[in-house]
Amino acid sequence: MRGSAGNSGEGPATPSPDSFTLRGVSSFDAIADLPLQIESCEFEGLSLDWGSMERLTTIVRLRGGGEEGIGEDVVYDAVDHIAQQDHGPPEGLAGSSSFAEFSERLEEIDLFPAGSPVREDVSRDYRRWAFESAALDLALRQSGTNLAEALGREPKPVNFVSSMRLAGWGEGDRSSIEPLRARLAVYPTLRFKLDPANDWDDELIGALAATGAVDSLDLKGFYKGTPVDVETDPELYTKLIETFPGAWLEDPDVTAETKPLLDPVSDRVTWDAPIHSIADIEAMPWSPPRVVNVKPSRFGPIRNLFAAYDYCEERGIGAYGGGQTELGQGRGQIQYLASLFHPDTPNDVAPGGYNDPRRAIRPGLPSSPLEPAIEATGFRWALS
Repeated sequence: MRGSAGNSGEGPATPSPDSFTLRGVSSFDAIADLPLQIESCEFEGLSLDWGSMERLTTIVRLRGGGEEGIGEDVVYDAVDHIAQQDHGPPEGLAGSSSFAEFSERLEEIDLFPAGSPVREDVSRDYRRWAFESAALDLALRQSGTNLAEALGREPKPVNFVSSMRLAGWGEGDRSSIEPLRARLAVYPTLRFKLDPANDWDDELIGALAATGAVDSLDLKGFYKGTPVDVETDPELYTKLIETFPGAWLEDPDVTAETKPLLDPVSDRVTWDAPIHSIADIEAMPWSPPRVVNVKPSRFGPIRNLFAAYDYCEERGIGAYGGGQTELGQGRGQIQYLASLFHPDTPNDVAPGGYNDPRRAIRPGLPSSPLEPAIEATGFRWALS
């Protein structure tokens, strides 16, 4: 799928069947029996000022046997990070077990001992991912191996797109093409995942299509009552479908008015926000989908994430990765997974320098595709 979008009229490329291999051992079984010794846990807070808001994340550090494992908690509410860091680690983490046994033990541990999260529906999975990714990193380091070796998968260069909104840049905060042009001026081959807004007029849509750099359009159909809401507009959907025939259409709002527009292009529809499990993939309209966004942190336990990777691979469903504004090693870990499971798709895992809208784009950032940068042991990718 690399470089598949644009105004070619051919539609997004189909994932090659050669990239899907039925495996005798499930991906999780390949790491389940890794020995794991945990002696202590510490937290490190990270932050990024976005002007209108401050993004907080928490690095989870698990230590044992002279090694340290790292994961990143991407819960979105600042109060949940502050409460966790003030309270300290939950009880029950220490001990010796296999990685799978530790994962099972987490079912009985309240990872929000300071109080329930603001977003009960998603935050527990986000935090579970942080502790499990730290434990996996630690177990691999204690065994003197890395995730690629454990899974028997070859790391490959990672195709990525730059994800951005165009609103808030122009006069009166109207959408503007200028930030996209500024990025293309520095990185001419950069490709984009854009968030269409209700103020996208014919002139802007035409100018964006003329760049030939748009791989996907995030329609935000599942966001209600948030700062990034988009009013469902069948006229806008029609223009986007016709003007970007090679772009993926992510998370459309499927209504009585939009479904007739989407039916003929259902093979271009992808899903992101509602995908937290295999059951969610199976529940999507036009099942099975051709491609889905598998965001690791949304799956919580690594067992569930790896089961979804295997499910998609066995059924020829394409996958691409997405981030949660990670500020530390969590970003490297989703790049690592993309390198192993879906390197050629429009992965929304660009290095952090591409994603901060308050900073001018600067030269010297890695270009797509990212060369593999896995460390010799553990579950870590050298951050750029």
